[in-house]
Amino acid sequence: MDRRFLTVLGVSLVFALVVSSVFYQMTSHANSAKKAEATDQKDLVVATRPLGVGWMIKPADIKIEKVPGEGFPKGAFSKVEDVLDRPVISNVLLDEPILEGRLAAKGSGLGLAPTIPVGMRAVTVRVNDVAGVAGFVLPGMKVDVLVTGHPPNGEGTMTSTCLQNMLVLSAGQTMTPDSRGQTIQAPTVTLLVDPEQAETLTLANSEGRIQLVLRNSSDQTIEKTSGRFVTELYGAQRKPVATKQEAAPRPRPKPVEIARAPAPVAPAPAPPPPPDQIIVIRGTTRTVEVMPGHSN
Repeated sequence: MDRRFLTVLGVSLVFALVVSSVFYQMTSHANSAKKAEATDQKDLVVATRPLGVGWMIKPADIKIEKVPGEGFPKGAFSKVEDVLDRPVISNVLLDEPILEGRLAAKGSGLGLAPTIPVGMRAVTVRVNDVAGVAGFVLPGMKVDVLVTGHPPNGEGTMTSTCLQNMLVLSAGQTMTPDSRGQTIQAPTVTLLVDPEQAETLTLANSEGRIQLVLRNSSDQTIEKTSGRFVTELYGAQRKPVATKQEAAPRPRPKPVEIARAPAPVAPAPAPPPPPDQIIVIRGTTRTVEVMPGHSN
């Protein structure tokens, strides 16, 4: 054979062996990575449907999916029994992992109860279509509460803002009977309040008419308002409110006592002059005799 041909053939074989070994190593690394990835997968509990606030999780609401161990979300669950019969406190989307922060503790109740923070209260009030901002009040929005009524010792009907920046927990319909015993649709709105605000809202709902005012959820400003009387709508001026000092009767001045000079003291009467006396000596006897009716 030609020596030159043998040299080229040898170099080609060496090159083929090098390429084959590199390809083999790359393939083996890829297969090992896939095997490691397959063996490192974990079970993840995800939602099979959108879950709203207050929903109690049942077996049909969740499923198990395989995810890489590195992609397992923090606070997620790998066992179905860990999430069953627990109420949802934050909306969960379709195929979204169920997280610990989205669920309340098991046995904490149904509906809105698990969503109420410690120390707060949920108060439900009846509203009509106008008071409920024509149905635009939805859960998660912020509203102000206005009350219209007759204040004691006031100038007639008055509207004032009693609560501001209140969170709406729910807005829905309840079935209530009317005066004839028939069922009617009664819109209700549930607000998140503290105990003192719960008293204010309940009193406003029972003693007057309330109106909800929708506001921007990012607006946290609390405005100071003085209310509005019905007479002011027709151009009348509000009567000035008397202060405590003006309302209280002025004390009467105390009478001034004039110092008087002491009354003159009458001089004591002079003692009567001593009576005239006569000394009579009879022998050795000495006597004193007073002269009656004689004076100087």
